[in-house]
Amino acid sequence: MNNIKLASLKDRDKTAVLVDNICIGEGFTVIAGPCSVESEDQTVGTARAVKIRGADALRGGAFKARSSPYAFQGLGLEGLKILKKAKEETGLPIVTEVVDSRDVPLVCEYADMLQIGTRNMQNYSLLKEVGKANKPVLLKRGMNSTIEEWLNCAEYILNEGNPNVVLCERGIRTFETYTRNTLDMSAIPVMRELTHLPIIIDPSHAVGKASLVTSMCLAAVAAGADGIIVEVHIRPENALSDKEQTLTPDQFLMMMEKVRPLHQFIDSMQ
Repeated sequence: MNNIKLASLKDRDKTAVLVDNICIGEGFTVIAGPCSVESEDQTVGTARAVKIRGADALRGGAFKARSSPYAFQGLGLEGLKILKKAKEETGLPIVTEVVDSRDVPLVCEYADMLQIGTRNMQNYSLLKEVGKANKPVLLKRGMNSTIEEWLNCAEYILNEGNPNVVLCERGIRTFETYTRNTLDMSAIPVMRELTHLPIIIDPSHAVGKASLVTSMCLAAVAAGADGIIVEVHIRPENALSDKEQTLTPDQFLMMMEKVRPLHQFIDSMQ
């Protein structure tokens, strides 16, 4: 991978990325929240729920890239304002997706971290724009992408002058249909050998089933991930998107009661 220059581990220490008041790459970061921002009550209520259960940051989509043009696309600016309200209520940093290069300045006004989703991983004009922005970037792996392609996309952001990139493995498409995607857990140790950038896991989009999320979170801890990003909703049965893979606050708490001790145990052995 001679074309990977800025993201390469060679001659560099592991990077830690500061996102408002948290640092991804030091300890174990948990980002949690709904797939989509649907209303103020839903978003702020979920933010409060994940905050008291140990989340470090809040995720929530104001703009949503969906496979169908008829699916819920998000609330846009109204959604960003709701996320701002949720941060004011809880203090949680905001991680939200930007889907259009023209929206980068607007999203930067409200978000603490810009997410590039799987469908936009190779949207090079968008990568360049977030590379020019003064905000950390969460770069999800494309569902059909190789590790080298993923790193090259991180390179686009870094090359524009933004050093604050976090990689997110969210599952790739394989012939298996039982789960939504196949979570490539090997990507964690592979990235440890190839890049200095932090890497987190999105088990919700990988498996597509709430019952499997906790197991994948524990596997991510054991494999050496720097964190997880999971979907949580105060009423998953009413969610406008991804209800099947979304945890209730109580399920999130049960997951956290396993994840934090496991990370502490593994960290003590190193």
